[in-house]
Amino acid sequence: MATRRPTETPPEAHAATRQALLSAAADVFAECGFRNATIRDICRRAGANVAAINYHFGDKAGLYSEVLAEQSRVVRERFPARPAGAESLSPEQQLAAFVRTFLQRVLSPDVHARHGRIMTREMVDPTDALDRLVKEAIRPDAERLMAIMRAMLGPDLPASTIRLCGMSVVGQILFYCHCQPVIRRLFPDLPADASRLDELAEHITRFSLAALKHYPLAPADGRTTRLPRKRSSPAPA
Repeated sequence: MATRRPTETPPEAHAATRQALLSAAADVFAECGFRNATIRDICRRAGANVAAINYHFGDKAGLYSEVLAEQSRVVRERFPARPAGAESLSPEQQLAAFVRTFLQRVLSPDVHARHGRIMTREMVDPTDALDRLVKEAIRPDAERLMAIMRAMLGPDLPASTIRLCGMSVVGQILFYCHCQPVIRRLFPDLPADASRLDELAEHITRFSLAALKHYPLAPADGRTTRLPRKRSSPAPA
């Protein structure tokens, strides 16, 4: 059995240092964003040597990519996109579950403190790490939502229309994440956080279902029929 040299760092110490760097980096990236974060600040908070970044992640970009991936994994494990017994749910029930899960991911206080703020910064000022995040986390969720939309709207609508409907649902959810500063100023007595999660989930689901129920259908020739437009009253003389 091989013995470790006295100067060698035990594997558990390497693992602890790596995790400390990830935790400290998540805080710094959430506060400062990728571009303004410094390796020195991250290592100081983690109690690690500056060289530890290169050893474990290659560089700051590699660390940031791993932070995004880990934060995404943690959030999706806590709030899974596919609830237990999803196969037995109707498309409408699946949409309700999807909306609620997404709201939990972006509004839960402990999640938003890190994951939400990092993701908000990444959406506004994307880095190369976004490609990995889309592939590993965002695309699977998007494909699940599109499948729900397809099940509700039927096989005749073009894929482009299905995508627009799905993005409209997501847009309602993200509004309460990205626009909280505006909401607080417009309606100081109307919190847009996790304290209203049940109410928001029900509203977004009902609003979306009502819109989808009356969405124009596509005939066989591929053209989208339009709902009749209400004629406006003539302007007063």
